[in-house]
Amino acid sequence: MIFSNFKQADQQKGHLWHEKGFTLIELLVVVIIIGLLASLVAPKFFGKLGASKQKTAKAQIELFGSALDSFRLDVGRYPTTEEGLNALREKPSSVEKWQGPYLPKAIPKDPWGRDYVYKCPGEHGEYDIISYGLDGQPGGEGENADVTSWE
Repeated sequence: MIFSNFKQADQQKGHLWHEKGFTLIELLVVVIIIGLLASLVAPKFFGKLGASKQKTAKAQIELFGSALDSFRLDVGRYPTTEEGLNALREKPSSVEKWQGPYLPKAIPKDPWGRDYVYKCPGEHGEYDIISYGLDGQPGGEGENADVTSWE
């Protein structure tokens, strides 16, 4: 009863009893809290991004290795440097026993958007596959480190 009288009195004075929404201060506090959380989480998230790109490059190189082995079983040799990794998708003109394509999709770029380097014969085995990392240059550490088929 007291509550309904209070509500009725406020309505008579022109006050809205059920105001909805947030004040500017409340919104600013929420934005500041979200900003603080983002500043704590973002560096950890982006630190792992470089490592995940290196893992992706390693997985793609291993996939190429399996496809190259299948090519070798059918043809009797690995693709030459000139034929490159494209020989896994398209039949080279000089090959008769090609049973491909040996990869289900087009040859992907490395996670940094560059072509993989393929050499046959390789310096570290029958073939070498290399991604030069973030900087695109041989050598380097961390995200700039090379990802190779022999390591």
